[in-house]
Amino acid sequence: MAGRGRAPKANAVRRNKPPFENKVSGAAQAGRELPEELNITTAGARRFWDTWCRSPQVETFEETDWTELELTTVLVDRFHQGDTKLAAEIRLRVAKWGATTEDRSRLRMSFDKHVEDEKPTTQADRKVVAMDRYKQAFG
Repeated sequence: MAGRGRAPKANAVRRNKPPFENKVSGAAQAGRELPEELNITTAGARRFWDTWCRSPQVETFEETDWTELELTTVLVDRFHQGDTKLAAEIRLRVAKWGATTEDRSRLRMSFDKHVEDEKPTTQADRKVVAMDRYKQAFG
């Protein structure tokens, strides 16, 4: 049985929405150089490090997060050398940083790439637009 808990009811209403959302700028970051002492040998692990160092998520990284990224990069290096048993551990670690859309949704993380361009719409605005379309269609 896969998944996270019971299936939701058809008419479920969520009343315990958290009062915050983790907003990240969405811009690529400068990151850090791969530490030589990690002895990374595979191109896949170097690409993993470069990808995460430039990701918007590192904007919020503390020193402990960078240490975790270093440890995970070593695991990725061993994975690319053939130790495929590490795949599940790597997946769990990158999920905590918001690697996939689902992970970011679970972490309530969003990127603010175009926040300034968005105009908040109210219910009244939507009704006016719908009425204008109705008048165009039916006169």
